Amino acid sequence: MVVTTYNWPLALKKCLESIMELRTMPGEVIVADDGSREETKELIDLYKAKFPIPLIHVWQPDEGFQLAKIRNRAFAATSGEYIIQVDGDLILHPYFIEDHIRIAQRGFFITGSRVILNEGMTGKILDDSFKHDTGLRNKKNTLNGMYSFMVQRLLSRVYKTAGRNKFYVKGCNMSFWKNDLIKVNGYNESFIGWGREDSELAIRLINAGVKKKFLKMGGIVYHLYHKEASRSYEQANVDLMNAAVQQKITWCERGLNQYL
Repeated sequence: MVVTTYNWPLALKKCLESIMELRTMPGEVIVADDGSREETKELIDLYKAKFPIPLIHVWQPDEGFQLAKIRNRAFAATSGEYIIQVDGDLILHPYFIEDHIRIAQRGFFITGSRVILNEGMTGKILDDSFKHDTGLRNKKNTLNGMYSFMVQRLLSRVYKTAGRNKFYVKGCNMSFWKNDLIKVNGYNESFIGWGREDSELAIRLINAGVKKKFLKMGGIVYHLYHKEASRSYEQANVDLMNAAVQQKITWCERGLNQYL
């Protein structure tokens, strides 16, 4: 499992605690750190001693928002053949790993959705006045927090997998076969600043013949509230994403192969 983070150790602490409570554990956790300060390293070092699986810290200098680059570095550090990707400001449902594994299949990658917690609930979680459980809800997208074992399989190949939603993904909740990531050279590091790098990766995977499954009513993540990142680079990133669609691109030049 790859967990991305940047200078929010309190949120990362809650994420790591939720991983420790999973019913099925990943083989390892790689914290992909896009230049956090010393507090994050100290937190990870503290949790390494009590974590039930290997907890590995992959760090790069803070040179601006470089999510694509740190994810590639983390992918290269993984030892397994299947990679589940989340963000470090998420709390994971106890069945999160089981749900991803249950519908995993060669020739497919998976994306899921998230429950976005409001500011008040987030504050309670972070100051330990509310212990998270599987009942976390938010009125804006309550459906994303509903759990159904049967519905997961029924919807996985049909929900948001065609038409204008064909390329829709949430980078905070995805999983891939490592060989498929290698085939398209992982994330495109031409993406700088917030936005669209996850969609562009999905587009290249689909162009390369890897199909998408959508994990609905399972693989649930709860997103802690925070202010949105700057979107000053969004249009340039949208242009890169659209080029991948129009030119049917499968490979990026600046990608995963730099670290393998």
